[in-house]
Amino acid sequence: MFKPATLARVLPFAAYMAFVFIADMLERLGVGAETQRLLYPVKILVVAALLYYYRRSYTELWQVRLGARPAVVAVAGGLLVLFLWIQLNASWMSVGHSAGYEPRDAQGQFIWWLAAVRLAGAALVVPVMEELFWRSFLLRWLENPDFEAVRPAHVRIRGFVVTVILFGVEHNLWLAGMVAGVVYGMLYIRSNTLWSPILAHSVTNGLLGCWIISTGNWSYW
Repeated sequence: MFKPATLARVLPFAAYMAFVFIADMLERLGVGAETQRLLYPVKILVVAALLYYYRRSYTELWQVRLGARPAVVAVAGGLLVLFLWIQLNASWMSVGHSAGYEPRDAQGQFIWWLAAVRLAGAALVVPVMEELFWRSFLLRWLENPDFEAVRPAHVRIRGFVVTVILFGVEHNLWLAGMVAGVVYGMLYIRSNTLWSPILAHSVTNGLLGCWIISTGNWSYW
């Protein structure tokens, strides 16, 4: 039986990945991208609802705040990941093909509400959900099943490497994902607070989304 603290970190991530699986199945069944992209608002709503439901379990978010200097370091880390994410896009650095997320209708008109939901989800919901799973839970659980007792600074190399690899494999751009995993993991270990990788992750995703909208590089979404 999973502990409540474990469920609180695993279920939002599992729900997110379940929607990814559903979208993949719909694509295989020939369902068009215009219909599939409507799943995203539902996915983000479900994940956000689960995060809110389990909010009292995220003690590391309620008890620790991020100081000015660590915040600057986290923002710099997020900007570094953003730069490398855009650059590390060679064919051998990716797995499969990402159809992306294009918020346009059949006539090519831009759908602002879809773009806004996609951007908000990526910048505000996904960083919290992923950092709670990858760093708060898995990184420490690999050190000790009683993961809440593990201080980030005490995480050893084995758990760090495994988490980095799995975080990279989760993404289409696997090498960029691993680089992001290294940066976010180091921020967590060095700062001893989950707010550091959450802020960095939010900066990366938020500015990446703005770049995607301004350039039309929808495959990055």
